[in-house]
This record gives sequence, C-alpha cells and structure tokens, in this order.
Amino acid sequence: MTPLLLLLVAALGLVLGSFVNVVIARLPVMIARDWRAQARETLSLSAENEVNETFNLAVPRSHCPHCRTPIAWHDNLPLLGYLKRRGRCAGCGSRISVQYPLVELAAMGLALWLTLAQGVSVESAALLGGCLTLLALAVIDLHTRLLPDALTLPLLWAGLLYQLIWQPQALSAAVVGAAAGYLFCWSFYWLFRLMTGREGMGYGDFKLLAALGAWCGWQALPLLLVLSAGVGAIVGIAIQLALPRLRGAPLPFGPFLGAAGVLMVIEGDALMALYNTLLGAPAGY
Repeated sequence: MTPLLLLLVAALGLVLGSFVNVVIARLPVMIARDWRAQARETLSLSAENEVNETFNLAVPRSHCPHCRTPIAWHDNLPLLGYLKRRGRCAGCGSRISVQYPLVELAAMGLALWLTLAQGVSVESAALLGGCLTLLALAVIDLHTRLLPDALTLPLLWAGLLYQLIWQPQALSAAVVGAAAGYLFCWSFYWLFRLMTGREGMGYGDFKLLAALGAWCGWQALPLLLVLSAGVGAIVGIAIQLALPRLRGAPLPFGPFLGAAGVLMVIEGDALMALYNTLLGAPAGY
C-alpha cells in the first residue's frame, strides 16, 4: 500500500465526510418539513405561512447556521476550511460546531481502515458506504432521537444486495439476520413496555438492527448486542456520574448499534473468532 494511495484515500474520506455532514444537518429538517406538509394535507390546513423555498441535500448552498452567510468554496474545503477559520464563521464570527471536522475525520479514518483491512476494490467501496451510513445515523440519533427510514431501509436492502453479489453463500444467513434483528428489538420493545409502561427503544432501532443483521448475518447478532449494550451501559454510567443533572435522561441506542456495526462490518471475522474462542465454540461465522 503506497503512501500516495493512502493520501488519496484520506482525501476521499474527508470529502465523503463533508457530504455525511450535509446529510446529518439537512435530512432531519427535510423529514420535518415533509411531516408538516402531510399533516396540513390531512387536516386541510392552509400553507400560506410556510416557507416554500427549495431545501434538499443540494439546495441551498452551504451557509453559516447563525447568520446564513454563504460559505465560500475555499472555506468549505473539508477540515482545511474549519482550521483556516479556526472554527468560526467568516461573516459573523460565530463558533462553528466541532462536529463538522470530527465527522470528516471519522469518515477519513473509516476509509483508511477499510483500505488497509480490505484493499482497494468495489467491495471495499460498498462496505465504506455502509459504514458512512451508520456514521450519519449515529450522529442524527444523538441529536434528534431519530433513525430515519430514508437511511435505515436502504441500508438494509444494501446489506442484502452486498451479500448477494459478494457473499452469495451467506445470503440466507443475511435474510434470517434481518428478520431476527427486527424481531428481537420488537419483542424487547413490547416486553419492556408491558413491564414498565415506558418505551425502551424506538422503531428506528428495530430497522437498524435488521440492517446490521443483513450486513453481518444472524450469527453476529449476539455479539452486536453485547458490544452495543456493553459500551452503551459504560457510557451511560459515565455520563450520569459526570453530569448528575442528566440522571434518568434517555440515552439513544443508535450510536452504540452503529459503532458495533462498523466494527463488525470491517473486522467481523476476527471479532467472531475471538468471541467464539471465549465461548469455547468453533471459530468463524
């Protein structure tokens, strides 16, 4: 693996991370607008007070969230633009969230990790697409407690398509994994609700675990749940100890499922071998 190739992969990762930031920032707004439009139509309400400007992943152009000043192309370069302006808007001087460079760095890290682990191929590109979708879902869920169908459902079908093209012998395990992942979360949801009267997770979690079952197969579901629940419990306890005011506050499960999913997508064989060794079972899926 040459340094030039790794540099190109890193640059591509930063660019893709910039697009992931756009998805994170705009998709929840697009969904909310669509919900309002559907509600107005159902209730026969007037839309005269609604803003009708075009808003999607491409329009309008990138702008400061505070003063809405359009961002110049040289300030919009992934990571470099943020460092150049020291994390502040060129127009109003307001601080820009550190989330933007962190997501870009995470995407770059995923691209390099996959390249080193899997090499450069169309299959690696497909795996990177799945991992970047999980990154977007994790951050959106962290901010909004929402796992949009616009991401979870394509992720599920993409997982099945990936198995069909590159791992056809594992397609049946992927189909069972998708069904079992959804059914497990659905069962937990209703059991928790019947026992406590509260909702322990959202429907988006059902679909996300189903998508991970499609990508990783049903055999990986126990390890996925152990990793996500274990890390979630540790982080939850740490947050409550550090910030007592947040005790009892709900903690989204999507980011932990997403992180576990990324680990399994990239290093699934090694993790499953270790997991089976610890359980005293045969290695492999």
